Amino acid sequence: MSSGILILFVAALATVFFYSRRHSKLPLPPGPSPKFFTGNVHQLPKKEPWLMYTTWAESYGPIFSFRVPNRQFIVLNSLQSATELLDSRATTYSDRPRRWMYTELARRNLTPFNISFTHPYFKTYRTVLKASLSSRTIRSYQLLQTEQSRVLLDGLYKSPEHFADQIKRNSAAVVLYLAYGWKVTQNDDYFIGILKEGSEISAMLSQPGRWLVEAIPSLRFLPSWFPGAGFKRVAFDLGQKLRRVDTIPFKWSKQQIRSGSYTHSFVSTQLLPEDGSTVSAQQEEITKWCSQGIYAGGVDTTSSSLTSFVLAMVLYPEVQKHAQAEIDAVVGQDRFPTFNDRDKLPYIGALMQELLRWAPVAPQGLPHHAMREDVYKGYRIPKGATIIANILAISRDKEMYPDPLEFRPERFLGPSPQLDPRKFIFGFGRRACPGLHFAQASLYLNIACILAVFTIAKPLDERGEEITPPAEFEDTGVLWHPKPFKCRFIPRNKDLMTTLSQ
Repeated sequence: MSSGILILFVAALATVFFYSRRHSKLPLPPGPSPKFFTGNVHQLPKKEPWLMYTTWAESYGPIFSFRVPNRQFIVLNSLQSATELLDSRATTYSDRPRRWMYTELARRNLTPFNISFTHPYFKTYRTVLKASLSSRTIRSYQLLQTEQSRVLLDGLYKSPEHFADQIKRNSAAVVLYLAYGWKVTQNDDYFIGILKEGSEISAMLSQPGRWLVEAIPSLRFLPSWFPGAGFKRVAFDLGQKLRRVDTIPFKWSKQQIRSGSYTHSFVSTQLLPEDGSTVSAQQEEITKWCSQGIYAGGVDTTSSSLTSFVLAMVLYPEVQKHAQAEIDAVVGQDRFPTFNDRDKLPYIGALMQELLRWAPVAPQGLPHHAMREDVYKGYRIPKGATIIANILAISRDKEMYPDPLEFRPERFLGPSPQLDPRKFIFGFGRRACPGLHFAQASLYLNIACILAVFTIAKPLDERGEEITPPAEFEDTGVLWHPKPFKCRFIPRNKDLMTTLSQ
């Protein structure tokens, strides 16, 4: 079997090599020198590849290339290159690269984040999700967000040492209610459990370098019983489990609708059109996938940002004091901040912008796919290349953001504010995140309310002296979040806190 795999491996590399020779004589963007067979695999870290990309950008410039077996990568490290390609030439770069284990063998090709740009469902997904998550539509969920914000505050008050878990529960509860009308009432919620399992399975199937079929796609034609083809059985079994994850909350929501005791949600809105028309089987399938996309795209991202906010407040107490002073002056100390206060709290708005820039949730975004050969600034971008927008490098561009490692909300205030990071943090072109308005609304309310009632302080050692936790992050797939750290939530408005239990 090993000799057979070697033959396939060499054949695949030879095909790529000779295929590339037939194309334009323009050079690829510069990049690290590859080995003949394995390309740059030996130089790629197993974790946080965007940090290596940022280092390479210092040597090779705002656009560079590298390759691994069977795949050419182009990395965009400047806002100009990312917008000129992924926004201005969206018809060329709006597809996703194939991930053989996840999208093909596990049959996850219809999820909103992975569906092909050319699939008939793609435009429908975008239309449905943008309409359902628009800045106007999400106002109907403000009561939900407010209720869950109070639950979060109560949890932080009673169990501050478990703040990371409290934040994850809040994010999951809000998104489950929005998508399905499911109300979370306890920490070990059933739906949260099965959806967490789905996230873990997806991460396993998508883990870079784990599956040989990604480097040698022809292996997918091996029968599942063939020696060495165990990956096909793994993909089938895990794909079945993921389909269960997709189906359980959707079926529950449908049953609630049939019984007449449903709660307003994305699913109920889609399955009960205002004109009273009958929903087709295809529309049901689209609704199922879109509701799954709302959860998959909304939970880990929002909880990661809110956890990064806690870390930033620990590390930058002067920023926290400034934000609290603004809240006290505008809102007072006898009530919680509301959505109506948002426009009156510019420093909180700037703090959110800086949070998104300082700790981008998806530092390299989701990969794009070149659907045809292209030329950019004298470089050839081959058809089939995987395009990565290095959001981390853009967010730390010293020309746009002086002292980029510092957390300074003031950079977005005054007569000459720096570039709003929301222009790139949520993605590009026709693959930009449709849930950005809802995510920002949840972040605003939780940040403002937490600062209104707590001071987030550094932890204490055994001698009672403050310990400064490091600003360290780790990745889970394409997402980035702070490594576990300790802190204290000190109530600063106990009278307001007592209203939570009333």
